[in-house]
Amino acid sequence: MLRAGAVRKTLYVLFCAPFLLTPQIQNQPDDGQWTMPAKNYASTRFSTLDQVNSGNVKQLKLAWTFSTGLTRGQEAGPLVVNGTMYIITPWPNLLYALDLTKPGAPRKWTYTPGTSASSQGVACCDVVNRGGVFYKGKIYYNTLDMHTVAVDAVTGKEVWKTTVGDINQGESITMAPLIVKDKVLVGNSGGEFGVRGWLAALDADTGKIAWRGYSAGPDKDVLIGASFKPFYEQDRQKDLGVKSWQGDQWKIGGGAAWSWISYDPDLDLIYYGTSNPGPWNADQRPGDNKWTCTLFARRPETGEVIWAYQMNPHDDHDYDGVNENVLLDLNIQGRLRKVLAHPDRNGRMYILDRATGEVISAESFAYQNTSDGVDPKTGRIHYVASKATGFKTVRDICPAAPGGKDWQPSAFSPRTGYLYLPHNNLCMDLQGVQANYIAGTPYVGANVKMYAGPGGYRGVFSAWDPVQAKNVWSINEMFPVWSGSLVTAGDVAFYGTMDGWFKAVDARTGKPLWQFRTGSGIISQPISYRGPDGKQYIAVLDGVGGWSGAIVAGGLNPQDGTGALGFVNAMKDLPDYTTKGGNLYVFALP
Repeated sequence: MLRAGAVRKTLYVLFCAPFLLTPQIQNQPDDGQWTMPAKNYASTRFSTLDQVNSGNVKQLKLAWTFSTGLTRGQEAGPLVVNGTMYIITPWPNLLYALDLTKPGAPRKWTYTPGTSASSQGVACCDVVNRGGVFYKGKIYYNTLDMHTVAVDAVTGKEVWKTTVGDINQGESITMAPLIVKDKVLVGNSGGEFGVRGWLAALDADTGKIAWRGYSAGPDKDVLIGASFKPFYEQDRQKDLGVKSWQGDQWKIGGGAAWSWISYDPDLDLIYYGTSNPGPWNADQRPGDNKWTCTLFARRPETGEVIWAYQMNPHDDHDYDGVNENVLLDLNIQGRLRKVLAHPDRNGRMYILDRATGEVISAESFAYQNTSDGVDPKTGRIHYVASKATGFKTVRDICPAAPGGKDWQPSAFSPRTGYLYLPHNNLCMDLQGVQANYIAGTPYVGANVKMYAGPGGYRGVFSAWDPVQAKNVWSINEMFPVWSGSLVTAGDVAFYGTMDGWFKAVDARTGKPLWQFRTGSGIISQPISYRGPDGKQYIAVLDGVGGWSGAIVAGGLNPQDGTGALGFVNAMKDLPDYTTKGGNLYVFALP
């Protein structure tokens, strides 16, 4: 098993205080706005605002609220630009603009994209949307029915709208785009519908598709060429996106790119992960199934792949590789290295050299029993044979399909050097059955029931030291912590719970400092911004739903434990603790 080794923090100076910083943060001074999904290209979700701090956060008061008028899962975080807040809703994917310069932040305008109602039928895990991005006077975001839109940030008028896929093939979009070098980066969802996963780049001015890189298929489709130099020898063969599949299964094999993207301007590389292969029944798709469950490093202007690393070859457990990649610079064994931190669904925290794709460490951050290490020479994970799935029933698989951590993004504080992880403590029983492919219909091949992991609690909020590769402190929660996290220069970390508590804890110790009960469970991404009045604000949306909260948002029958791909079994009591919602809450000091 890989160990972190003798890793030392690299200190920089910002505002006369010691910070562990990436060049990405240094090059993006915090003006108090929130213009990107993860705050910055490095995906740290760190705000340098410190008016609210660990000493006074207990005085936070509700400043104002806003109702979205919708009650499906609210997973997006707001954007704040030039005195305006922008909120993107789940289907039908409305865009609200709120005027922060006026008391109570009244609505300025609403953009309605006309999203197709039939797209709801190909959303595997609720009709969620994870947000947008601001760039050169426009708000860009995706709609569930496979469109990317650009909207004038001042007037709310549509600038362009591009069709990027086909819902009739089972495709949908839930991810937040990122813009790099005038390219709008967009990926599809649909790993449970037999789609062929891809990431595409659209011209930010016109909406024209500039390139599309697939996750499987021949090298020319994946955009693998002469510059492709993966770190591990077994990944250097030609056309592995075909050879590692049986027959033409790669054409319906999943590998969607439905989550987060990061960017290193120094290396000029974008980073993102791909989802599970389809179907879930692993016996139906022999081989490593490349490039599913993979981290890609691509050139933003051309899509050319520079390196790729597959965390979970021949994925047996729906361990998508789509979780966030937080870009950090660390001194490792006496040498400064550019790394990315990737908390994977398999329960391991991967620290990779982001220039080469080399695995530096891969320790468990959550309880797991499906693997017992990663080979330092090959980078290949070593699976526990008794947990292999297929045409059989396997019990006590930990973590369950949502992983040690799913899409819910972590945050990193350069003041503490810790990553703040919202994650799960779930296990599952899985029965493999025959899956038959019909375009636009579920393609799973598994009956699943999930339940609480060891200890009986289902969620955890923890601080992880990427230098020492170990947990620092943790807080157990009744339900999976399905919200994103936020950390500030005031040494406060924020997160929400599925039973409706918005919480602030000491970023150094984990000590609870403040909490507020919202009307519904929280699965969104909190942000911090400076208002036109100079005050620091903290904002979060409630509205339980998503895969974890489908039992409430979708009104599912708690007696059918296999509902929502098995998540209902673990969440039967959630309706006793929360109801549907869809409100924004904004907090400030008195």
